[in-house]
Amino acid sequence: MAFSLKYADALAVVSISFVTALLCEAISWLLIYRTSSYKSLRQSIDRASKKLDSLKSPSNKSTPNSKKLDRVETSLKESSRDLSLAKFKSGGVVAGVLIVVFGLLNSMFEGKVVAKLPFEPIPLVRKMSHRGLPGTDWTDCSMVFLYMLCSISIRTNLQKFLGFAPPRAAASAGLFPMPDQKIN
Repeated sequence: MAFSLKYADALAVVSISFVTALLCEAISWLLIYRTSSYKSLRQSIDRASKKLDSLKSPSNKSTPNSKKLDRVETSLKESSRDLSLAKFKSGGVVAGVLIVVFGLLNSMFEGKVVAKLPFEPIPLVRKMSHRGLPGTDWTDCSMVFLYMLCSISIRTNLQKFLGFAPPRAAASAGLFPMPDQKIN
């Protein structure tokens, strides 16, 4: 009985984070992933990535035509930009869901220790992990920190599992724009 009560809050935060990630991906599927425009953009990125890889590969005996290479890279960048814009549409809805869930969790677990860290975090991380908690036991973990870690890791892995992650070739080539990057 003591075991289940000891970890109940942490399990509740992790479970809510998982359910929220599922809900956000369901919303994204409804608004983005099932559309024909998303599927065609995704195929375009995959084709351009494969073509770019074949042009740049060392096994390619012919010297790569710089104009052809530039044309494929430009096509890949444009398709990636269009894909980001398509994903941006559902971003507001997903952000709204996350804000509501975060607000509810914050009111439920305000000033409450939900987990115990096995180490004392560095000062920068300490401000996040101990946010809103009384006392100076820096190994205490607040809901905010646990929810943030879970949301990032669960949603990223869920996107990979469901096949909604950005195309690997475009992302590894640095051509797929990340939220804080701009396309040249």
